[in-house]
Amino acid sequence: MSGLKELRNRIGSVKSTQKITKAMQMVAASKLRKAQESVEASRPYASRMRKILKSLSSGSGENLGLSPILVGTGKNETYLLVVATSERGLCGAFNSSIVRAVRKEITFLQADNKNVKLLCIGKKGRDMLRREYGSLIIETFDFSENKNIQFKDIQDIGKKIIDLFGNNEFDICKVYFNRFKSVMSQIVTSSQLIPANIEDDVSRENDQDISIENIYYDYEPDQDEILDVLLPKNINVQIFQALLENAASEQGARMAAMDNATRNAGEMIDHLTLVYNRTRQAVITSELIEIISGAEAI
Repeated sequence: MSGLKELRNRIGSVKSTQKITKAMQMVAASKLRKAQESVEASRPYASRMRKILKSLSSGSGENLGLSPILVGTGKNETYLLVVATSERGLCGAFNSSIVRAVRKEITFLQADNKNVKLLCIGKKGRDMLRREYGSLIIETFDFSENKNIQFKDIQDIGKKIIDLFGNNEFDICKVYFNRFKSVMSQIVTSSQLIPANIEDDVSRENDQDISIENIYYDYEPDQDEILDVLLPKNINVQIFQALLENAASEQGARMAAMDNATRNAGEMIDHLTLVYNRTRQAVITSELIEIISGAEAI
C-alpha cells in the first residue's frame, strides 16, 4: 500500500504544478497583448529616428566635425556588448539564446585579439555570463522592481554608455536582445549603437510611406547641432526599443513554455493514473487470492 500512497502523492503534486503552469500561461498571455501593442507602436518611431539621422549625416557631406558617436573613433580594438535579458526565468530558451549569441561573439572577438566589456541589463544574463566572463562585466542594471519599463527608466543606461565612450573605454558598442516576431518565434538580434547604425534594418512590410526617403529637408539649426542632440537620444531610443522587444518576446516565450509544461503535466498525470490503477488492481487481486487460498485451507 505504500506504493499506492506514493503514487497518490505524486499525482497530487503534478496536478498542483499543472495548476501553477496553467495560471502562469494565462498571466503571460494577458501581459503579452499589452507588450505586443507597445513594441508595435514603438517600431515606427525608432525606424524614423534612424531615417532622420541618415538624412542629417548625408546632408553633412564631407564635414570632418561629425560626432564620434556617429562615425566612431576610427578604431575597433575594444567592444562593449550590452546584453539585454529578463529578470525572471521560466521562459524557455529566451535568455539562453541571447547568452549563447553573446558567448559566440566574445569567443570570436577574443580570438581576433579584441578587448571585450559587458554591460548587462537583467539579472538572468548576468548570472549566466559571470560564471565564465565575470571579469568582463562592468555593470548590471536591474529592473526587477519595474512592472512596465518606461523611457525615463533607461536614461541611466544611455548616460553610462555615453560616459564610457567619452572616456575612451570602448570603440564599438552593440546591444543583444530578442526581437519579437510571434508567440512561437523570437529572433536573437544584434544592433550596433556606436558608431550609430543609421541604416533602417526594420522590415518595410508595414511601412507604407517609403517615398518619404527621397524628400530633402532643410534643418534649422544646422545638421551638426541637431546631430549632437539626436545621437545621444538615439542611443536611448534604440535601447528602449530593444527592451520593449525583449518584454514582448519574454512573455511570448513564457506563454509557450508554460503551455508545453501544462500539456506535459497532463500527460504525466494520465501515465501516473494508469500506473496507480494497475497497481491498485494488482493489490486487490493479490488480497483476493490470499483470502480464497485461506478459505480453501480451512
